[in-house]
Amino acid sequence: MTGIADQGSRFDYDVLVVGSGPGGQSAALQAAVLGKRVGLIERKPYIGGVSLQTGTIPSKAMREAAYLMSRFSARGMREVMYRGDVGSGFLSEAVQRTRRVIASRETLLLNQLLARGVKLLPGEASFVDPHTLALAHPDIGREILTAEVIVLATGSRPRRPETVPFDKERILDSSSLLKLQHLPDRMLVIGGGVIACEFATLFAPLGVQIQLVDSHAHLLAYLDQDIQQILERHFLDLGVELFMNSRVETVFRRDEHVVVRTDNGETLEADILLYAQGREPNYAGLNLEAIGVFADDQGWVKINEHHQTLQAHVYIVGDLAGWPSLASTAMDQGRRAINHAFQKQAAPQAGLLPMAIYTIPELSYVGATERQLNERGALYVVGRAQFHETARGQIIGEERGFLKLLVSRENHMILGVHIIGESASELVHVGQMAMNCGAAVELLADSVFNYPTLAECYKTAALDCLRQLDVLRPDQVP
Repeated sequence: MTGIADQGSRFDYDVLVVGSGPGGQSAALQAAVLGKRVGLIERKPYIGGVSLQTGTIPSKAMREAAYLMSRFSARGMREVMYRGDVGSGFLSEAVQRTRRVIASRETLLLNQLLARGVKLLPGEASFVDPHTLALAHPDIGREILTAEVIVLATGSRPRRPETVPFDKERILDSSSLLKLQHLPDRMLVIGGGVIACEFATLFAPLGVQIQLVDSHAHLLAYLDQDIQQILERHFLDLGVELFMNSRVETVFRRDEHVVVRTDNGETLEADILLYAQGREPNYAGLNLEAIGVFADDQGWVKINEHHQTLQAHVYIVGDLAGWPSLASTAMDQGRRAINHAFQKQAAPQAGLLPMAIYTIPELSYVGATERQLNERGALYVVGRAQFHETARGQIIGEERGFLKLLVSRENHMILGVHIIGESASELVHVGQMAMNCGAAVELLADSVFNYPTLAECYKTAALDCLRQLDVLRPDQVP
């Protein structure tokens, strides 16, 4: 499928974007930059989507408060941090700060859209035909809108199986959990994926007793094995009880508590429960059947490399498009979809994409894992660097932070970067840029990094690789 040609102004809009999350925002703004008439449809009374309102931004703002507490503890100042009523005052302040961050980001986004001439259209959209959307709003009524190009960016929602009696009080999903007003004493977390792990390490430093139940043998088992093992040790240090290889059979309320029974015979009880086992696409209400587009057995709509559906002018971006479901990739997808639709030359594909998980400690990676390299028979060496061996690591009390490089034996190219510890999500970009530029590990070995910094670990790990490759020069010895 190719981009569509300009068909004049026989439509109400050149572009209609459904959903105002990161993918929808970038699509709308890119279309406006190209001089198109753009309408942005949002069914919620606010803009920004899940990312801004109930997902990425609020959870990371809350995490920052918990992270500060954990860092005070690591730096020997636990008594200072624990003065006062942590259970109410601390959480209340964290919630208020989160609200301020959301309000500030929402204002900034609104100003950007309005400055570019994007028209905001409140209501819920559904297809009438391939170029026509019906927009329904309880106060405004029903409106029919047409567009040359339609971009769907309606995001995803937490999976809520019927067997789990969600009540928004004690049995919660990741969205309702952020509305807590008081810290519980005990919390059950069902799931061992990104969201489950992030929230477990958010609440544990605040003094909440966490029990985590998951059917897999390890948390985030797709990670590099060294990183995954360090993360699990951190969980145990935080006092998190792990019930792995366990499937939940029943969940129910017992007075003011939640009870879970597993297939291993465990009966677990807590004040609240977080169910965090996956997310589902928000296709409901769009009436995709009206344009001959259907979801597969897993609930996702098939799209091509340009994010087009079977209807070439209808694009799907962001969480609605499935993996990797990141705000950063959604923004890139939105821009690329619009450029493709109007046959505009776009920059080359972004290259390797970094992944970050905002647990405490945070972790990030780009490229291949050892497991993947072994599966394809690649020859490689592993360079390692410990944060606590750097001056900066000692200053901040970073005991388990770790950086790992995977480097080809054949051409010394960097094949993977894996980091856990403070600022991992920032540090990974050094490796990402090197890999996207096709650099060999010698670049990192010969680079000069600020002192004292954690980024020095790149040089240490690179020199470790060169030793194993037997190409270390005398002038490169640290």
